[in-house]
Amino acid sequence: MAFARDGTGIDATARALWSQVHPVFMTPPLAASLFGAILAGSVDPLLAAIHVIAMFAAVYTAHVKDGYVDFHLRGEDDDHPLTASGCQIALVLSTAVFLLCSVLLAVLVDVLAFVLVVPTWVIAYHHAPQLDMNPVTATTGYPLGISLSVLGGFYVQAATITAVPLGFAIVFLTLLSGIKVIDDAQDYAYDRSIEKRTVAVSVGPDRAYGVAYGLMTVALLVVVAFAIARLFPLTSLLAVLAFAAVAGVARRADPELATMLLIRGSYVFLAVLVAAVRFDPVGQLV
Repeated sequence: MAFARDGTGIDATARALWSQVHPVFMTPPLAASLFGAILAGSVDPLLAAIHVIAMFAAVYTAHVKDGYVDFHLRGEDDDHPLTASGCQIALVLSTAVFLLCSVLLAVLVDVLAFVLVVPTWVIAYHHAPQLDMNPVTATTGYPLGISLSVLGGFYVQAATITAVPLGFAIVFLTLLSGIKVIDDAQDYAYDRSIEKRTVAVSVGPDRAYGVAYGLMTVALLVVVAFAIARLFPLTSLLAVLAFAAVAGVARRADPELATMLLIRGSYVFLAVLVAAVRFDPVGQLV
């Protein structure tokens, strides 16, 4: 049974399987898991590693399923490295890894750890062709997965959920939903032709941009409010300034460039938040 469409053998199979690892979209969920662990204070490396691997398996599942649907079922993509059977086997393997990690977390932590992890795979597997056909679920699926990654990463360390990780999860859900609206606007013409109802298709590109930047603004204002209330470290304000600067540049760019800038801006946003939680140099000066 061939995995790869462009060759046979171990090398071709490995390349085809590795092709579904997309670092730009894979990094945030994994980083969010570690961010949640850092929020908990004391980090158990084994539990952190198991949760990170579970998040990797979930996102990998999403990438394989999305490629399978877009190329082999919908015929949207021009090419795909994996055969149809290769996609199906890859889905079985990634799901098996995810389930193993989930069960380990249930045993090593508790059942609620399992409950917090499983929805990430459900979102990943059903993104295409179910969730991506509705403007709300198409927009919030990936951000919700990252928010759950934060909460799960925190819970497996602390065995509880507090206001701080919940607040950060809400911020990421809102901020990344705004970025996702811009990302979907890149495919406005094609999505409209196949009646795929993204936000851009539903309300038009111009209004979609307003929705996107409105969501990002709300997320940043929430961080400011929580920092003033001292729920978040004061250094979190630097993350707001950094992302706002990137968003200001992206606002004048086309959707493709804007998406690239905003995704990388979210990396900076997360990095500053990690530093804020870990060190909070601004708070130490006040």
